[in-house]
Amino acid sequence: MPSVKVLITDPINEILIKTLKEKGAEVDYRPEIERKELLDIIENYQVLVVRSRTKVDKDVIERGKNLKIVARAGIGLDNIDTDETDKRGIKVVYAPGASTDSAVELTIGLMIAAARKMHAAMNLAKSGIFKKLEGVELAGKTIGIIGYGRIGTKVGIIANAMGMRVLAYDVVDIREKAEKLNAKAVTLDELVKESDVISLHVTVGKNAKPILDRDKFEKMKNNVIIVNTSRAVSVDGKALLEYIKSGKILAYATDVFWNEPPKEEWELELLKHERVIVTPHIGAQTKEAQQRVAEITLQNLLAAMKELGMI
Repeated sequence: MPSVKVLITDPINEILIKTLKEKGAEVDYRPEIERKELLDIIENYQVLVVRSRTKVDKDVIERGKNLKIVARAGIGLDNIDTDETDKRGIKVVYAPGASTDSAVELTIGLMIAAARKMHAAMNLAKSGIFKKLEGVELAGKTIGIIGYGRIGTKVGIIANAMGMRVLAYDVVDIREKAEKLNAKAVTLDELVKESDVISLHVTVGKNAKPILDRDKFEKMKNNVIIVNTSRAVSVDGKALLEYIKSGKILAYATDVFWNEPPKEEWELELLKHERVIVTPHIGAQTKEAQQRVAEITLQNLLAAMKELGMI
């Protein structure tokens, strides 16, 4: 049987490349390949491995006439058109849960940074200005967690240990789990009305309607802190900018943007606002998380290849 041809188009942990070669696969590692070239050569491969940079859209899938498997070394499938892969019978594998701890720690870090104005304080100190900026304590405050899955649950546990009251909302029934973890399951409206901090941990499609829209912003307390380490589209960005500028929202701390890098005029204005903290999508960017992502993706990929008789 001819060897399976695997194309890897984003930077990936060496363990995945090494193991695939040991299994007899022919691996082409092209972590900086341009889209045009990808479209030109994708028909030569049975397996495509990506991270976040490569967009596996309808065009890529249609050109990939021999594709059997698409593997994403990550916890979600935002950059893969799963409707198209389903139509073509292409298996999709990924690594859910692999970067939970990394995402949780970043969320807590952003929350503390926003409350204590750490980004502004550090910038001042680095420029030689030792000005004491007044922040707020998180102890005694209420955090509302939207999306009470693996990441949201852990954020709630840590927030509770910090002395915060925890509210949680999800589209599934979380009442029993929340009660066990000293949190209170509430409706979305209750959460936005009562929370001093709102943290988003949801999985939504790129065309989904925002969860936090103008109606929800109106119902929020004054001086609320919003943390988003999940999906940018879960927030109405243009409305967010208005409420940031009006002063109702104390800070917006995020690891995700609507376009990465930002390109719309309103995005650039939001990016530059003094009460907006932005990290460049680094939720899973720890040594430990990347090792786990590679290992779990590899396990799932090998299982899919074995199922299809490719190894």
